[in-house]
Amino acid sequence: MPALPVILCAMDLIDFDPSPASGLPVLTVSELNRMARRALESNLPLLWVEGEVSNFTRAASGHWYFSLKDAAAQVRCVMFRGRNQFSDFTPANGDHVEIRALPSLYEARGEFQLGAESIRRAGAGRLYEAFLKLKARLEAEGLFDPLTKRTLPPFPRRIGIVTSPQAAALHDVLTALSRRMPGLPVILYPTPVQGAGAGTLIAAAIRAAGERAECDILLVCRGGGSLEDLWAFNDETVARAIAASPMPVVSGVGHETDFTLADFAADLRAPTPTAAAELASPVRQELLLQLAQQARQLRHHFMRKQHSETQRLDYLSRRLVHPAEQLRRQQLELGQCAQRLHNATRARLTREQLGLAQLSQRLVTPLHVVRREQQGLDALAARAQRAVQSGLLQRQLNLARFASSLAHLSPEGVLARGYSIVQRENGGVVQDAALLKAGDAIAIRLHRGQAHARVESAGTGQDEMKSPD
Repeated sequence: MPALPVILCAMDLIDFDPSPASGLPVLTVSELNRMARRALESNLPLLWVEGEVSNFTRAASGHWYFSLKDAAAQVRCVMFRGRNQFSDFTPANGDHVEIRALPSLYEARGEFQLGAESIRRAGAGRLYEAFLKLKARLEAEGLFDPLTKRTLPPFPRRIGIVTSPQAAALHDVLTALSRRMPGLPVILYPTPVQGAGAGTLIAAAIRAAGERAECDILLVCRGGGSLEDLWAFNDETVARAIAASPMPVVSGVGHETDFTLADFAADLRAPTPTAAAELASPVRQELLLQLAQQARQLRHHFMRKQHSETQRLDYLSRRLVHPAEQLRRQQLELGQCAQRLHNATRARLTREQLGLAQLSQRLVTPLHVVRREQQGLDALAARAQRAVQSGLLQRQLNLARFASSLAHLSPEGVLARGYSIVQRENGGVVQDAALLKAGDAIAIRLHRGQAHARVESAGTGQDEMKSPD
């Protein structure tokens, strides 16, 4: 790493008195180191530095002290606990990392150092960015659509494994399968899982498994590692091969915190290779327990059914009789039915005879009917004659009473007593003399006959009336 220039500012010297001999300030070591630290921190920005970790130490305080080196140089680094607690990994000697740091100077020793703000594995930033871009593109194509995911068969006949024969993940998967389902056939599709061109070979192994169609479930496995170690499973060809697989695929790549494109493309993601084997295989012991329970239930059901059928057979055997006995019983029943029929017929005949006798007693000749009706008619005629005579007499009495009342109220009776009725020529009755005037023609109705006169005068006195000429 090239030496960094040290730039001193005039402001850093104003607090010191110049030496009369040389005209330059005389600085202590502490002052010099402080000036150098200020100059470094004010002129060098926050930057990323890449290198290999060496002399890594974790202090009791939680701070990290280490060196970054390359082939030609090295630099001391410190990462305080307030910063390193946010790191997702703890570096080890030999790790190739990138740190975001501020160049500074440790004044107590006059050592140039980098104050790390964050740390990541070398190349992880670029790889992760490429991972996100490829994931977004494949997701937009629908390659990771949850609706296309298939369910795993509950009882696979054979399981295929795509991994390296030397990988520890293969041992973990086989151990889990032998523990859960001993004797389950396993087909290995060997392929490198790390290094240049590994993605193409993994995709080819997945396609070969699909073409051969030898298994019901395919496990794509690899143990844990860095992002670079798992990068083969972020290959686009691997993701497309998993999505196009004709059989369900379970991805068990890395540890629980590791995610690859193979996980998103698979029908089911397992946090570890061992978990992938557990998801893909049933537990033999559980199946045996279920089988034993079902056998007990079947045996219990069979015994109950056998007992029920035995009882039914006993019941039927008790009901079973000899044909001659059945014939005798049926003849007996037939005789009883015949007797009941005879009794019922006789009873019915007796009832009908009684009914016929009653009807014959009620039956009469037409002459008797005519006579009875004639008698009724004569009685009605007599009643009608008596009613007419009674009604006529009553009406005659009423008429005489009404005539007497009418005679008392009739104007003729009044006229017979000497009174008369004065009328105008139009027939109107004159009740008030004031309504007449001299010269009016009037008619006077008497008890016998009628006279006409003309009014000479009218008033309330007893004026004499003259007959008209």
